[in-house]
Amino acid sequence: MRVSRKAEWPDWPPSPGVIARQPQLPRSFKRGPGNPLGARALFLGPTYRIHGTNQPQTIGNAVFTGCYRLTNADIIDLYGRVAVGTKIVVRQKPTL
Repeated sequence: MRVSRKAEWPDWPPSPGVIARQPQLPRSFKRGPGNPLGARALFLGPTYRIHGTNQPQTIGNAVFTGCYRLTNADIIDLYGRVAVGTKIVVRQKPTL
């Protein structure tokens, strides 16, 4: 995949699949510290994102479909070093 878009404190409308699993969620989260996408997001096409989080205890766990969460400090650092168009490879296990 390639980074298709970058956003600071992005809004987040949960997808229909997320709403089906968690119907109590608001239909939209506005930008800011209460937003689950955190401080920054790197969009990988229409479906996937690498983003921060307002719940750092969830990092490393499958919470929603299609996202990779980092601490807000880590995504701010990565955001500043990655340009739109950068190739992203996600691996399940590190290669030796």
